[in-house]
Formats: sequence, structure tokens, C-alpha cells
Amino acid sequence: MLLGQWLGFVALVLSLYILWQVRQVLLIVFAAIVLATALNKLALKIQDRFKLSRTIGVLAAIGIFGAILIGFFILIVPPFITQFQELTTTKFPAILKSASQWRTDIQANIPAPLTPYLPDLADINRQIQPLLQSLAGRSLTLFSSSLGVILNLLFMVILTIMLLAQPTAYRRAFIALFPSFYRRRVDEILAECEVSLGKWVGGAILSMVVVAVLSLIGLLSLGIPLALAQAILAGLLNFIPNLGPTMSVVLPVAISLLDEPWKAVAIFIIYFLIQQFESNFLTPYIMAQQVSLLPAITLIAQVFFTTFFGFLGLLLALPLTVVAKVWINAILIEDVLDRWQYVRGSTDKSSYDKDITDPWQNPSIETEIVMTGEEN
Repeated sequence: MLLGQWLGFVALVLSLYILWQVRQVLLIVFAAIVLATALNKLALKIQDRFKLSRTIGVLAAIGIFGAILIGFFILIVPPFITQFQELTTTKFPAILKSASQWRTDIQANIPAPLTPYLPDLADINRQIQPLLQSLAGRSLTLFSSSLGVILNLLFMVILTIMLLAQPTAYRRAFIALFPSFYRRRVDEILAECEVSLGKWVGGAILSMVVVAVLSLIGLLSLGIPLALAQAILAGLLNFIPNLGPTMSVVLPVAISLLDEPWKAVAIFIIYFLIQQFESNFLTPYIMAQQVSLLPAITLIAQVFFTTFFGFLGLLLALPLTVVAKVWINAILIEDVLDRWQYVRGSTDKSSYDKDITDPWQNPSIETEIVMTGEEN
């Protein structure tokens, strides 16, 4: 290799190392881009609907988003903390006491050799209750006093507003990082990414609304307290495929235990049916109409991004996959693999290499695609 090639290789390795070190910042930037894209579409719809200026449309979109965010924390966080603490300090010991009485009744009616196999509920209480209290304390810390999370959210919100204020300027700055001959193509790819992200956001919102409405109907039919707050939480957690629905069932089951334990089983069944409908019928249909993502690709992407980027990677796995799909399809498949051809009947390696470098410059040469075997 020549000196220039070695320097280029070293520069590439250093660039990848630097990007890896700042990966969390890059994820926050990407989250801001996704949020800015969604708010920009909302602002454009407000502008077109009410014939407003760009500034007023952007301010209206930000105001709607802020109201939703504030409403979420008012409706969800305080009841969650209160109900969870009540569950760990009051209801859970009462449930164990009732279970202990059931154990005594069962012990009196079963053969003596089977008695040692009955669970020791007192030991279970001693082990689980400190764990639940610790979990409640960590949840409170997560929602109220995590300085790092607050600063990251603040950074993301400020960056979103900046991107939303001047999207064209930042887009041009990003395009300028590419060689001049490829900038028009990058602009096309960015436009396609914007369309795909917009479709994905629309599909995700529709799916979350359906899950929230179905959850609200089920919780109201059982008379569960804070049904609206729990339904909204179920809809928001549906943003995280596979894991989100599992997390959403924890709070309603915990609250139902404060009322009547049998309702916990009923809620579990209702949420299970809702998630089966959502995962097997609703989401595949919506995403097939909006963004073509195979279920296996979605699951692999979640595992991959969670492994390398943690919880934030899990949260952004789907939009990252949508964007990666667009770039891979445009650059690797369309610009490289679809144009990778060879000359049929050529035995001269030098002419072969020369021809496949830019085969469309010589249309008189009869070519054949390697993978399909179709003749042009």
C-alpha cells in the first residue's frame, strides 16, 4: 500500500473509534432528528390546514408536543409511584398473609409426606419485599432525580427545536460532507429517509392509539382505578415492540391487586389478547402499508442495538432500522450490487476488470447479471 492509502486507512480507523466513543451522543442526535421530523410534519399539516406561517406552525407543533409530555408526567408518574409504594408496603404483605392461611388449610388436608414440598411463604416475603421496595426507590430515582437523564432530555429537546427551526440549513451542511458528484444522490436518499420516517411515525402513532383505546375499554369494564392513565401508558410503551407490551401490564396488575386479586388474572388475559391482536394483525398490516420491515429483521435489530447501545438503542431500534434500510437499499443494493455486471465470454482479466468498473459506458457490450442470469 502507498503512504496515502495507509494514511487514509488510519484516518478511517480513528474516525470509527471516535464515533464509537460518542455513540450515546449520536443516538441522542438521531432521536432529536426523528422527533424533529415528526414535529415538522405536524407543523406542515397545521400550516396547510389553517393557512399559517412557518413560525406559527412550528410553535403550534412544539406546544402540542409539550402539552402531551406534561400531561403524561401528570397522569402517569405520580399515580404509578403512589400505587406501587402502596402495593409494596400494604397490599403485598396482606396477600402473603392470605396465602399463608391457604397454605395452612392445604397442609391440614394433604398427606404428611407432601408437606415439606409446600413453599415457605414467610421466607418468600422476607426475600421479595426488600426487592420490591428497592425497585420502587429506583423507579422514583429514575423519574425524579436522575441528573444525567434530565440533561440528555434537555439536550435532545433543544437540538430538536434547532433542527426544526432551520431544517434546510442542517440538511445542506450534512450533504456537503459527501463528494460533489454524490451530493445529489445523498439528497435523494435523505428525502426517502424523511418519507420513510414519517410513515413509520404515523404507523406507530396509529398502533399506539388503538392499543390505548382497547386497553381503556378493558380496564373500564373491570372497574380498575386510573384506567385512563394506564391505557395511555400501555399505548406509549407499545412504541417499544416485544418488551413494551410486557412492561405495560405491570402497573394495572399491581393496582388490581389493591382491589381484587382475580382482576389481576383478568387484566393479564385482556392485555395478552390485545397484544396478540396488535402484534399479529394490526402492526404487520400498518407497517406493511407504511414501512416494509420483516418481523425477524425487527427482532434482530432490537437485539443488536440494545446490545451495543443499551436502553436508548432499544428505544430507537425501529427508526434506526428504517433509516439503515433506506441507506443500505440505496447505496449497497441500487448503486453497487444492481450495477455489478460482467462481460459474457471475456477471458482477458484486464478487459474484464476494465469493463465492470463502469459497464454502462459501453452499451454495445452484451452483459449478464451474475445472480439472476438474465440477459440485457
